[in-house]
Amino acid sequence: MTTATTSETIKSTVDDAEVERFSRMAADWWNPESKFKPLHKFNPIRLSYIKDKVSAHFGLDTRALDTFKGLRILDIGCGGGLLCEPMARLGAEIIGVDPSETNIKVAALHAKQGGLNIDYRATTAEALAADGERFDIVLNMEVVEHVADVPLFLSECAKMVKPGGLMFVATINRTMKAWGLAIFGAEYVLNWLPKGTHQYERLVRPEEIIGPLNAQGLQQIESTGVFYNLLKDSWQLSSDMSVNYMILAQRPETQK
Repeated sequence: MTTATTSETIKSTVDDAEVERFSRMAADWWNPESKFKPLHKFNPIRLSYIKDKVSAHFGLDTRALDTFKGLRILDIGCGGGLLCEPMARLGAEIIGVDPSETNIKVAALHAKQGGLNIDYRATTAEALAADGERFDIVLNMEVVEHVADVPLFLSECAKMVKPGGLMFVATINRTMKAWGLAIFGAEYVLNWLPKGTHQYERLVRPEEIIGPLNAQGLQQIESTGVFYNLLKDSWQLSSDMSVNYMILAQRPETQK
């Protein structure tokens, strides 16, 4: 009875339609030529950014095979595990969370086939926070534009960052340039993504990320734009945050 009452008081940040959309594509998560091709192309730059910033923040040896050993990391909205598996190979204790049970099953099977020990859970940010989960690093990558309540989702994620810990957020800015490139161009002209993957009104501006994080005691360390270089066929960091961007925030050591 107590458990049921508690769960009913937790407001959900899950958008069921978005969960269903990605669940239908779950079998293709690890196919680099599938609908997830853009994420496979995006993975190297975000992995490099995460590794560099985490290593610098925690004073880790980037040359070590187990650079992230001893770190507890949450990948919220992990999908098929495209970020979880590299984190595990770097030695982290990684927890991958997604509200889609289908995604979690695909991720767990792929990890098992690769001999990786990853704690995958079909649950939500608010449920984890309510259970008192805490992490050295929270990865919040390409998720906020798909949730039902952005401020609440960010707030719940921020609660789980330990003192001295980090949160990474990556998403798409709500600008006309982003509409032209990330929605019209990517979905309707180049067919990089299924039509309807992103809706303009659900894109999130940087200040809409930073506000909820600050309210939970996190402080922005830096932000960077990310753009796709057609000539090099790769993603690169940029000072232009008008389309894709990443924000890095920390919880000060003095906070409890």
